[in-house]
Amino acid sequence: MLKQLSAQDAQFLYTQTANNLTHIMGVYIYDPSTAPGGFVRFKDIIRHVESRVETSPLFKRRLHRLPFDMDHPYWVEDEHFDIEAHMSHARLPEPGDWRQFCIAVARYFSKPMDMNRPLWDIYVIEGLDRIEGIPKGSFAMLHRVHHAAVDGASGAHAFIAMSDIDAKGTPAIAEPPPSEDLGRPPSSAETLTRAWSASMQSPVKFVNALLKVSPAIVSAARKSMAEGGMTAGIPETRFNVPVGPHKMFDGTSVALADVAVVRKKVPGATVNDVVLTTVGGALRKYLVKHKELPKESLVAVAPINLRGKEKGAGPGGKGASTPGNQVSAMSVPVRTDIADPLDRLAAIRDYTVQAKEAKAGVSARIMTDLSQHIPGATMAAVARLITSERFAVRGTNLFISNVPGAQVPLYLAGAQLVAQHGMAPLANNMGLFVATPSYNGRIAFSLISERAVMPDIAFFRTCIDESFADLMAAEPKPEKPPAKPKAATAKPKAAPKAKAAPKPAAKSGTKSTAKPARKPVAKGNATGKTQKK
Repeated sequence: MLKQLSAQDAQFLYTQTANNLTHIMGVYIYDPSTAPGGFVRFKDIIRHVESRVETSPLFKRRLHRLPFDMDHPYWVEDEHFDIEAHMSHARLPEPGDWRQFCIAVARYFSKPMDMNRPLWDIYVIEGLDRIEGIPKGSFAMLHRVHHAAVDGASGAHAFIAMSDIDAKGTPAIAEPPPSEDLGRPPSSAETLTRAWSASMQSPVKFVNALLKVSPAIVSAARKSMAEGGMTAGIPETRFNVPVGPHKMFDGTSVALADVAVVRKKVPGATVNDVVLTTVGGALRKYLVKHKELPKESLVAVAPINLRGKEKGAGPGGKGASTPGNQVSAMSVPVRTDIADPLDRLAAIRDYTVQAKEAKAGVSARIMTDLSQHIPGATMAAVARLITSERFAVRGTNLFISNVPGAQVPLYLAGAQLVAQHGMAPLANNMGLFVATPSYNGRIAFSLISERAVMPDIAFFRTCIDESFADLMAAEPKPEKPPAKPKAATAKPKAAPKAKAAPKPAAKSGTKSTAKPARKPVAKGNATGKTQKK
């Protein structure tokens, strides 16, 4: 059965350019000492991945794109699928340190994918012998998947489906989803018929969807105009520039137990609030160092998972096993205008409590609903226009993504996963992405930028470490107890004064002793004029 890409999936194809590639990548570091024999060969990794290709439809399906993008593309079975065509490996030169690794990761991420094959590949890097905190002899697996095929949740599921829960090879997900029967590519006649039908039905469906959400659109438009438009409150920064092809990568991590300690310092704060606060503090330090800190707070876009909260919607559940994109987004000020770390956390908590999906995500959800009914050719043209260097809207300063992962050790071909990071695409006017995947009790801060935007990305990593250390060291301020209402202390009324007894009238023929009332006497002032006193 033919399966067509949704409008949200297709937009990642339409917006891709030579400078802005729209794939995502997981960075996984393994310790092979746990494997049988204490080592893992490249062919062992190939064999393991090949044994798991049935766990997700994305591994063996490719795109069938229509001429001129007259309609959204289709997924079709790759009749020439070859596992080795998707996997390659290399070794770092001596000494094999963290800086060399970051350069290798960034270079691989900057290369375009082969769009004629299933939209994933794996690059294994050996020789990680001088990285602090990483066992000697470890190897890394860089797993790229195009964003048209997965979002964060379904991408995490695809990775977990490739993983084991022990070194013996017990799959992390026991039951793979039912296989997809995609069938052969559509013929030219079928393609034209479907595209024509979609184009004819799109206006009707679009109007129906528009009528359903028109009150929300009107409300959002009024709010936008009242606040000064889409760029209101978004300060100009070095991140709001056209993005080039040379990406940069660095990363660090913190313990989730320490994040929990920080959370308790501000009642009601969440893990995501702590992440946003840490990034906000790091940006403040970085921009102060470069003398570029604006008075207004920088604003980040954070994704909202629309897969629902039902059972199985998480990274390892059935709801996430379906590839594709089901996300919206919300804008959050990261309060770079607040120096005190706990005051910043409290301010972000107050904002996120109010700006839940029903409010802050409404405009993104509306656009997602409406885009389902825009013809493919129109959407492709508009998507390329609004993301171009000339017309890209400055609607945010950076992107922050928090995708929770497995909190138990995972294995691949017997090697234990010891660290992980994530990478995602940049865009014009959004030259910084901070991905924060979590795994086995730690949360990583993965930093993605571009060479012209952030050439000193290692310094920004230091700023992340210092910002989180500030939160750990900060002492919560004692809350002031509510003022007790003052007790009403009514003054007792003074007793009425007793009236003086009337004096007896003077007898006739006697002289009265009462003095007559004196009239005011006029006194002279310095000018010689008289003044009444």
